[in-house]
Amino acid sequence: MRNSRALAVSAAVAAVVGVAAPAAVAGDTPSNIVALPSVIARGGQMTITVDGCPRGGTVNSEAFRTATLSPINGANQTSRAQTTIYSDASPGTYNITVFCSGRRLTRPNAFTVIGGVRGGLGGSSSTGATPTDMAIGGGLVAAAVIGGGVFWMRRRSEKRI
Repeated sequence: MRNSRALAVSAAVAAVVGVAAPAAVAGDTPSNIVALPSVIARGGQMTITVDGCPRGGTVNSEAFRTATLSPINGANQTSRAQTTIYSDASPGTYNITVFCSGRRLTRPNAFTVIGGVRGGLGGSSSTGATPTDMAIGGGLVAAAVIGGGVFWMRRRSEKRI
């Protein structure tokens, strides 16, 4: 019984220390870079939040211009920036680098840029029906005409009986 109590107390202490440790370490060291949305189309706006950056700083990536991090009122040591993804950014994953309080932090694969969709004629790439399309369509029409004729002739013969 004593072992289980000691184990329970140890688990509770470990949980409290685990929750308190990130707050104690944060200080003036940038941490926890969050990009929302994490999957974004070219030309879209993204919000970047950084913990441990009480006086602001800058954030940059290959997919957008360098943006200024501004402290968030009421949030302890957190800063935020809004940026717009380049309209000609290549689809793929991108890193975010933060410069804050004289320190630098990079989050690899922080967000993903997706490409545009080709709209228009439902994905068709040719300018007309190919000979194969015409043969298939003609065969279907012929089958429908023959089937309709057979059905019509059977119905007519049933009335005579």
